[in-house]
Amino acid sequence: MSVSSSGTIVAGLTAAALGVVGFLAYQASAGIPDSPPVKDRPSASASPDPGSTPKPGAESDGKQRSAVPADSGTGLRVVYSLSERRVWLVDESDRAVRTYEVAPSPVDPPPGEYAVTSRAESLVGSDGVPIEHSVVFTSVDGVVIGFSAAVDGSTPDADAQDRTGGIRETREDGAAMWKFAQAGTKVIVVG
Repeated sequence: MSVSSSGTIVAGLTAAALGVVGFLAYQASAGIPDSPPVKDRPSASASPDPGSTPKPGAESDGKQRSAVPADSGTGLRVVYSLSERRVWLVDESDRAVRTYEVAPSPVDPPPGEYAVTSRAESLVGSDGVPIEHSVVFTSVDGVVIGFSAAVDGSTPDADAQDRTGGIRETREDGAAMWKFAQAGTKVIVVG
């Protein structure tokens, strides 16, 4: 084999490898939404267009439940009701900018005030399910508690023996939580 033919083979193999890597990178980026910038967090001045229709998922059960629980504090916060299995994203003026139902985790956090301690754009949940937009706010007896969306849309198994703390949202609701709940944001858990 001559030097020029082996160089051609190496160049061909390199080009093929780069093509495969590029294709895999494209596939990976196509399935994961970009992280929204912090500046897009809802503010007191943000208000919906009066002629617009609600975003899908903002009221996923179709009920009019926009009233923020009375015992949930004030200011910018995430409110999670254990009994209603519902989350409210509340702006600085105490207005719910989004509310939706969630699938609770097998381990519930006790009612109280917390803060977002960590966030991860994508990882594998404690139940082995790939998740995105993980927003963690506490732990209970070593079980990490936070909001997340399963990439496959699944929800926690209520009858599972595993002690997991993932409060599951739809992917759309998870993206809204990710945008809204930055590190340090208050999370109020009510009964």
